[in-house]
Amino acid sequence: WEDNPFPQGVELFCQPSGWRLVSERLEPSFFVAVLTDINSDRQYCSCFTFWEEADGIEGDDDDDGNMRPGRLFAPKSLVLVSRLDHAEVFRNCLGLIYTVHTDGVSVALETLIGNLLTCCIPLAGGSQRTITLGAGDRQVIQTPISASLPVSGCSVALLFRQLGIINVLYLFCAALTEHKILFLSSSYHRLTDACRGLLAIMFPLKYCFTYIPILPGKLLEVLSTPTPFIIGVNSFFRSETQELLDVIIADLDGGTVTIPECVHISQLPDPLLHQTQAALSMVLDPELEVADHAFPPASLQPSALKIQDKEIRAVFLWLFTQLLHGYRWCLHIIRINPEPIIRFHKAAFLGKRSLVEDDFLMKVLDGMAFAGFVSERGSPYRPIDIFDEVGGERLGGWGGSPRQLTAHIKELTEKLFKNENPYPAVAMRRSQRQSEGTPVPPQSQPSAFPHLDEVAVQLFIDHATAKLKAAPPIVKAEMKCMVPSGPSPGGNLWLGNGSVLANSARRLEVVRNCIAYIFENKLLEAKKLMPAVMRALKSRAARLCMTQELNQHVLQNRAVLDDQQFDYVVRMMNCTLQDCSNMDEHEIAAALLPLVTAFCRKLGSGTTQFAYCCVQEHAVWANMQFWEAMFYSDVQNHIRTLYLDFKENELPGPGSEEERGALEIASEQRRLWPTFSKEKQQELVQKEESTVFSQAIHYANRMSYLLLPLDTSKNRLLRGSGLGDAESVTNSYVTNSIAGSMGESYDTESGFEDAEGSDVANVVVRFITRFVDKVCTESGVTNEHLKSLHIMIPDIVQMHIETLDAVNRESKRLPPIQKPKLLSPTLLTGEELVMEAMRVYLLPDGREEATSAMGGPPLLPAEGAIFLTSYRLIFTGTPVDPLVGEQVVTRTFPVASLTKEKKIAVSISMDQLIQEGLQLRSCTFQLMKIAFDEEVASDLAEVFRKHLHKLRYPQNVRGTFAFTLGHTLGRVAVSQRLPGSHRALSKNLMKTAKKTIGRQYVTRKKYTPPTWEQRSSFQSQLEEDEISVSEELDQNPHTLSSTMKPVDRQTMSNVVERACCRDYQRLGLGTLSSSLTRSKNEPFRISTVNRMYTVCRSYPGLLIVPQSITDATIQRISRCYKQNRFPVVCWRNSRSKAVLLRSGGLHAKGVADFFKTPNAPSAGPSQTDSISLEQEKYLQAIVSSMPSYSESSGRNTLSSFTPAATSSKRAKIISYYHPRASEISQNSARGKWGSIRGTGQIAQLAGRDPPQANGSPADTHFLHPQRSYLYIIGDKSQLKGSKQDQFQQWEVVPIEVFDVRQVKTSFKKLMKACVPNSVSFDPNTAYYRCLEESEWMCLLHKILQVSVLVVELLDTGSSVMVSLEDGWDITTQVVSLVQLLSDPYYRTFDGFRLLVEKEWLSFGHRFSQRGAQTLAGQSGGFTPVFLQFLDCVHQIHLQFPMEFEFSQYYLKFLAYHYVSNRFRTFLLDSDYERIELGVMFEEKGEKRGPQTFKSVWDYIERLNKKTPIFFNYMFAPEDGEVLKPYSCISNLKLWDFYTEETLSEGPSYDWELVQSRPEQQPDAERPEKAVCVSRRRVVWPCYDCHSRVLPDAITKLLQELQSLEMELGKVPEKWKDTWDKIKSTQRAESRLESRVRRPSLLMSSNISHQRRAQGACLHDSMMGSSINLALEAEGGVGSSSAGNLGSRPSTSTLYSQFQSTESENRSFEGILYKKGALLKPWRPRWFVLDKTKHQLRYYDNRQDRECKGVIDLAEVESMVPGTPTMGAPKNIDEKAFFDLKTTKRVYNFCAQDSLNAQLWMDNVQSCLSDA
Repeated sequence: WEDNPFPQGVELFCQPSGWRLVSERLEPSFFVAVLTDINSDRQYCSCFTFWEEADGIEGDDDDDGNMRPGRLFAPKSLVLVSRLDHAEVFRNCLGLIYTVHTDGVSVALETLIGNLLTCCIPLAGGSQRTITLGAGDRQVIQTPISASLPVSGCSVALLFRQLGIINVLYLFCAALTEHKILFLSSSYHRLTDACRGLLAIMFPLKYCFTYIPILPGKLLEVLSTPTPFIIGVNSFFRSETQELLDVIIADLDGGTVTIPECVHISQLPDPLLHQTQAALSMVLDPELEVADHAFPPASLQPSALKIQDKEIRAVFLWLFTQLLHGYRWCLHIIRINPEPIIRFHKAAFLGKRSLVEDDFLMKVLDGMAFAGFVSERGSPYRPIDIFDEVGGERLGGWGGSPRQLTAHIKELTEKLFKNENPYPAVAMRRSQRQSEGTPVPPQSQPSAFPHLDEVAVQLFIDHATAKLKAAPPIVKAEMKCMVPSGPSPGGNLWLGNGSVLANSARRLEVVRNCIAYIFENKLLEAKKLMPAVMRALKSRAARLCMTQELNQHVLQNRAVLDDQQFDYVVRMMNCTLQDCSNMDEHEIAAALLPLVTAFCRKLGSGTTQFAYCCVQEHAVWANMQFWEAMFYSDVQNHIRTLYLDFKENELPGPGSEEERGALEIASEQRRLWPTFSKEKQQELVQKEESTVFSQAIHYANRMSYLLLPLDTSKNRLLRGSGLGDAESVTNSYVTNSIAGSMGESYDTESGFEDAEGSDVANVVVRFITRFVDKVCTESGVTNEHLKSLHIMIPDIVQMHIETLDAVNRESKRLPPIQKPKLLSPTLLTGEELVMEAMRVYLLPDGREEATSAMGGPPLLPAEGAIFLTSYRLIFTGTPVDPLVGEQVVTRTFPVASLTKEKKIAVSISMDQLIQEGLQLRSCTFQLMKIAFDEEVASDLAEVFRKHLHKLRYPQNVRGTFAFTLGHTLGRVAVSQRLPGSHRALSKNLMKTAKKTIGRQYVTRKKYTPPTWEQRSSFQSQLEEDEISVSEELDQNPHTLSSTMKPVDRQTMSNVVERACCRDYQRLGLGTLSSSLTRSKNEPFRISTVNRMYTVCRSYPGLLIVPQSITDATIQRISRCYKQNRFPVVCWRNSRSKAVLLRSGGLHAKGVADFFKTPNAPSAGPSQTDSISLEQEKYLQAIVSSMPSYSESSGRNTLSSFTPAATSSKRAKIISYYHPRASEISQNSARGKWGSIRGTGQIAQLAGRDPPQANGSPADTHFLHPQRSYLYIIGDKSQLKGSKQDQFQQWEVVPIEVFDVRQVKTSFKKLMKACVPNSVSFDPNTAYYRCLEESEWMCLLHKILQVSVLVVELLDTGSSVMVSLEDGWDITTQVVSLVQLLSDPYYRTFDGFRLLVEKEWLSFGHRFSQRGAQTLAGQSGGFTPVFLQFLDCVHQIHLQFPMEFEFSQYYLKFLAYHYVSNRFRTFLLDSDYERIELGVMFEEKGEKRGPQTFKSVWDYIERLNKKTPIFFNYMFAPEDGEVLKPYSCISNLKLWDFYTEETLSEGPSYDWELVQSRPEQQPDAERPEKAVCVSRRRVVWPCYDCHSRVLPDAITKLLQELQSLEMELGKVPEKWKDTWDKIKSTQRAESRLESRVRRPSLLMSSNISHQRRAQGACLHDSMMGSSINLALEAEGGVGSSSAGNLGSRPSTSTLYSQFQSTESENRSFEGILYKKGALLKPWRPRWFVLDKTKHQLRYYDNRQDRECKGVIDLAEVESMVPGTPTMGAPKNIDEKAFFDLKTTKRVYNFCAQDSLNAQLWMDNVQSCLSDA
C-alpha cells in the first residue's frame, strides 16, 4: 500500500542466504527477522517460505508421479511486518493461509488476509484477545501485563542450553560494556531467539546500538562498522567472519564463544560474579546441590523450559538490583516543571558503593544504555514495574543464604511468568496443518500461489477502521505513582564492610583536636599534632571529619584568620585535596568548595586573601564533570527549598516536610501539575528557571576563583592545564604560585590588558562559557538569560583578576615563612664550596628506617640545604616533623661516586607544594631525592646540575679532587702539555734506565701516543701497534749499581720498590742484587724487558719470568696474548714450590698456535711455527722450575718431541661450566668437579664422596688420570674447538666466565635492591626478590669457586696460570683471592696493601675506565670490579674472623675511597700512566698540609696509630693456614656496607669530619634541664653510628683507659702498646695456668666450628674471655685445642707439655741485627737457639721474658753469607752478614763481626743436621 509500504530491502531478509533454485522441494520454513527503522522503532518481519516449481522450465511427469531430475523449485515467501512481537501467532496465521491454498479450502485468501490485517491487538495490559481469520480457526492472544518488560518465551533458557553459563555471562558483560557480538547458527529461528534472549537478560537496560538478529549475506559489510552491535549470521558465511579482529563470535551450534586477543571484556565484580554463577547453576542443574547427599530426593528435574527461562531472568534481575542498588539516591533533579530533568551523579554513586576501581561498573555507567535508563526511569512520578518494586525493597535478604536467594528468585519467576502469561489456563487453538502422511495425487499438485486482489483486502481494512472509531478505547490508562527510592547506597551489598576503611576514633580525635587548637590560637600544640593530622588525612573518614569541623567555624559565610592560622588551614585543605581523585567520588572537594571561599585573612590596605588562592593546584578543579555534578547538586537543593517555601506559604503544615527529599517533592509536584491553572504553571516554570540562572552566575564566580592563578601576569595556567582543550576532562593541574612564595617583580601597570595575562583570562573564560552552555542548555534556561551570561562571564573574570592583582601585591609584602636556619657542613682541608647552599627538602626513599614505617617519628622528609663542594655533595638539615626537629640530618657522598642523576616530579604535602626535584644515586650505596624549595629559581637548579656534571666527569684525571686538592688552576694548565709526547715518562726514570740496563732499539710504526680524551680507545690502538725489535742487544756488561749516580739510584730503588720486588724477594722468586747475572740454579729471574713499558703498557716495569727465557723471546710471545699481557709469575707456594701465573687471554691466532691442528700443512718453518714453539718452551720452562717435576724421572721433556709429534695426539680437555650445572658423564673418571659445576645449590660431588670442608673437590687428582704440572685456567669461549697433546706437561681447564657488562648490570640491580627509590608494595619488587634478580651473589659465588679451585691445585703441587679476558678484571680478582687464601702474610695490614699495589695497581687494573672517572669514560659507565673483590674478601673474613689482622671496617673504608677520588692511589689505569703524569714516585719528604694525604695507605697507617678502628681484636692466625671458604650462595651474606646508613653524620669514612663533630653536646646540656639524668638514650637504626654509640667491649675499655690517663695528667699511651701489653700479660698467665692444670677449654667451647668462623661476642660480660680467646689462640702458644681446629699442630704446641727449665732450652744465645719485614729497618734483637724445640726465638733484650717471634727450623731451606742492604748497621765487616732462607721468607742477619757470624751459622747448621 502506498501509505504504508514494505521496508526497503525486505526481500533480502526473506532469503538471507540469497534467492536460489533447488532440485528438490524443501519443507516450508518460518522465521522472524527484526528491522529497525529511522526512529529506532523495531518492526518484526515474519517470513513464511515455501517452494514452488519454477516456471518456464520443462519437466515431465512419470507414471507414478515421481519428478525427474530435470525439475527445479523456486522459493516464495509470505511476509508479515508488524510492530508487535507475537511470533507464534504470526506463524499460525501465515501457516493457515498457506494451508488454505494448498488444501484448496473454499475460503478466499483475501478474506483471511483482510481479517489478519484488521485484528486490533493492544500492546500491553494483560488482556486476552481471541482472533479468527475466517477459516474455522480460533486463536487466543495474551498481551503482557507490563509493556516495559521484554517477552522472552523460552529464548533465554535455550541460549543457556546452547552456550553454557560462563559463555553467556561473557556475552552479557560484552553487551553491557559495548563490544561487538556476532551469533552464528545454521538456523535463522535460533539466531532470532538467541538475540532476543540476550536482550531479555539485559533488562532493565535497553540495548541501543545496531541490532540485526538475521543479517542477509549481501549485507555482510555491515560487520565492519566501528560501532558496537548484536548481529546474527548464518553459519554458511562463517569463512567471511574469520577476518573480523574485534568481534566476539558466539557459535550457537558448536556452543563456543570466541573472544579475540585484542578484546578485553570487563567482568562482573568478583563476589557478585561468583554468586550469579552459583544461582544460575541452581536453576539449570538443581541436582547439583544434592548430588553429594547420602539420601538424595527421588528426582529433582529442572523446570519446564518456559519456567526455567523466567528463573534465569529472575537471577539477572536480582543481579541488576545488586549492581544498581541505591542509584536513585544519586539522581539530581534540576527541573521539575514543565518536564522533569534528571542527572545521575556517577562519582558519588561509585564513591558511596566503594567501587571506584571497578572497571565493569564504570563502563556500564558511562554507556549509552545506562544514559537511556536514567532518562527513562529517573522521573520520580511514573508507572512502575517489577524492577522498581524489587529495587525499592530493603535488600537485606538478598545477600543471605542460598536458600533465601532461591526463595526470592522463585518469587520473581512467578511475577515474570505471570507478566507473559496472565491467563495460563487458556489453551492456544491452532488451525489444521497440511496433511503430511499421504502422498499428494498427481492431479492435485498445488498450483502457483495466486496474486491477491488488493481492492478486496482494502475493503476489509476500511470496514474495520469505521468499526474501530465507534468502539470504546481498549487499553486502560496505566497508573502513575511515586517511584520508591530504595535503601541508600551506604556500602557495598555483597562486600559487607570489607572495603570500607576501618578508621579508628583516635585519628578523628587528632583531627578535631588540631583544628580546635588552631582556632584557640594554641599554635604550638597544633604544630606538634600537624604531622599526625597529615597522616590521618589519608583516610576518607578523617577528610570528611575535617570538612565538618571547619564548617563549624564559619559564621555567616566568612571566617577571618590570622596568618599562622590561615597557613595551617590551607595546609590541611591541600593535604585533603591531594588524596582526592579528579572524580571526587567521596564528595570531599565538594564539601571544601564552600569553605575555600569562606576562610580568609586580612592583608594590608583592606585587602582580603581567601583560601582558594592557595588550593588551586589540584586536578579536581579542572574537571568539567566535577563542576557539573556540583552545579546540579546545588540547583537541586535550591529547587527543593523553593517548593518547601511555596508549600509553607500556601498552607503551613507539620514540620515533617523538611525531611522530604527532592525526588519526593518532585513526585508530589508532578502529580499536582495538571490541577494547576496556566498562570500558576507559568509562575512555577519562571521561578525554577530563575533559580538555575542565578546558580549559573554563582558558579561562574566560583570557577573563576579556583581557575585564575594568584599571579595572572605569568602565563602559568596554560602549561599544565587541560582547560584549553575543546572537550577536555583531564587530570591536569591548574598551576599557580603559592601566596608569599615567589618574590618576583610584577609590573602593576600591566593589569588585565597584559598580553599574557589576557591569555590566561581567555582560557578561563572559554572553560566557564563551555560549562555554562552545557548546564544551561540541559536545564532549560532561556536564550535571553544565556546571552546575558555570555556577556557577564568576561566581566566576572576581569573583575576577579583585578582583585587578585591587589592580593598578589600585598601577599608579597608578607614576611616570609620562618624557615629553619641553614646548617653549614664541616669541610675537609682543601675541600672548597663550588656553589652557594640551595634550600631543598630531602625526601624519603624506599628505605623504611628513616620514615615512620618502622615506628617512631619520621626523620625524613627533612628541610635544609644542599652543598656542592669540590669533593662531595652534602645535605644538612632538620626533619620536618617537629617531634624530632632538634636532630640534624646529614646525607652525603663523593661527587665522583655519582652514577645516575635524573629529574623527578615531586608531590609532598609541605608548607608549600613543590613540583621540581632531582634524584641522585651514588655507587657508595647512597640515594638523595631532593626537592628544591620555592625560593630556588629553576635556572639555578639547572646551573647546579651542570656544575655537578662537570665535577663528576672532569676532562682528565688532573681535574679530580685528588689532584686539585691544594693546587691552583695554573698548575693544572701546565700539566695539560704532558701527555703530548713520548717524553711523558718521567725524565729521571728514562735517563737512569737508559744508562743502566742494556739498550734496545725500538722502531715504531703507526703509533702516536694517545691524548687524555682518546685514552679509552688506547688499548685498541695498541693491538694494531707493530713493534719490531732488533736483536742487537748492547753487550755492555755494566751492572745496575756500578753505572748509577746516587740520585738515579734512588729513582731505580723506587722502581724496584714499586714493582714489589720486596715481595718477590720474600717469596724467593728473585732479587736485584749487585750483579745482574743471578745464579743459574734459580728457576726464575726479574726481567727488565718492560722497563720502558714497550712490551706491555699495562704491566709493571719489572717482571718475574723463567730463568731460561730470554727477553727477545718474551717480546715475541707477548704478541699472542691480549693487550700483550704475556704470562708472568706473581706468587710461589713456599711448601710445594708451585707457582701462580697471570696473563691476558690468547688472541684467536694465539689459540691456534697453542693447539695446532693435526693436519695442518707444514710447508716449512714459518714465523708462526717459531712463536708457537717458543710459547711451548715458555710453558715448559715453568713446568721445569718445579721440584716435583725435576724429581720425576718417568716423564719425558718437551725436547724429545718434534712440533708435529706434539700436535698429532688427541687431547683430553675437561669442560668446566659456570652458569648452569652440566651433565656429568657416568663413566668420567674426573667426575669430582661436581662441586665446581653447581651454581646456586649446594654442590654434590659426582663420585658420592663426602664433601670437603670448603665446598671444593674432595680429590684434586682428577683432571688427568695423572696430575698435570701446570693447569691453565682459560676462557671456554676462546678455547672452543682446540685440541691438546696428551703428552704435554700442562692441561687447559676451560671455564665460562662472566663479562664486565654482566657485572655492571648486576651492580645496577643491586643498588636498586639495597637503596630503592620508593616504597613498593608489589611482591615482584620486594627486597629479597630484587636481590635475587640482581645475581650479585651468583657472581661472587663464581669468583670464589674458581679461586678455591686454584688454591686446591696450588696446594697439591701443581702450578696454575690464570688466563682470562684481557687479564685485568676477573684474572686480577682470582689471582688476588688465591694469594689471600694461600698466604697468611696477605691477611695482615702490610700484606694486603702489598697485594693490592702489586696485583691491582702495578698489573694495570683499569681503575679510571671501570670507575668512569673522566669524561672519556662516561659512556662506559661504572663497573665495580674492585668492589666485587672486596666483597669476596668480606665473605672470607666472615667465615674466618681470626685469620685477618684488619677488620671489616677496613674493607668498607677501601670500598668507599676507591671511588671517592680523595686519594690518588686508585686513579689512572697503569704504572705507565702514573709515571707519565709524574705521580708514581711522589717525594716522601714533600711538604703538604697537615691533613692532606695523597695515598690512602699513608692515611690508613696514620689513622691506625690513633685508633683501633681498622684492627681486628680476634686476630690469632694459624701458621701457614690455607683458607678454603664455602662458596655456595647459601653461605654468602649480603655486605652491610650496601645497606647501612648514618643520618646523624653521613658516612664515617672521612675520619676528620667525624672527629670534628662535638659528641658530648647533649651531655653538657643535661644538668641544666633536669636533676635526675638518665643514662639511657634512644639509638635509631639509620641515624646513629652504632660503633660509636654502642662500642664493643675492648674499644670501650681502651677509650676509658685513655680518658683516665688524661684525667691523671699522663701522656696517653698508644692503643697498640696497651693492647700488646695486655696480650703479653695474658700469655704469661695462660702459660702459668698450663703448668698447674690442663689448659682452659674456653677456646674449644667457644669455637667449635672447624674453620673457627664463630668468633666470640665482644660484650662487657665476655671481656675476659674474649681477650683470652684471641690471645690464647695467637700463634698457638699454650693452646691445647689446636687439634680441634682441623689444621696441623705447630711445633710449639707439641712441646707445650714438657715441664722443662729455661737453661735446658737455651742452647746458644746472643745479639744479632735483624732486617725487619717489608719496609722495616734493621734492629738489634736477643736471639736464642733452642735445639730441644727446634726454634730460633728472639726477644727485645736479654731480660725480656716475652718472646717477640719464632723461626721454626723445620722450615729453613738454606743458610748463606749475605750482603749489606740499605739501612744496614754502619762500620761492620761485610762478612758479618748472613741470610737464612725459609719456605716463607728470607731473613737478613748481621752479627757483631765475621767470627761471631760464623759461630751462629755453625750452630744453626749443626742443629739442622741433628734434625
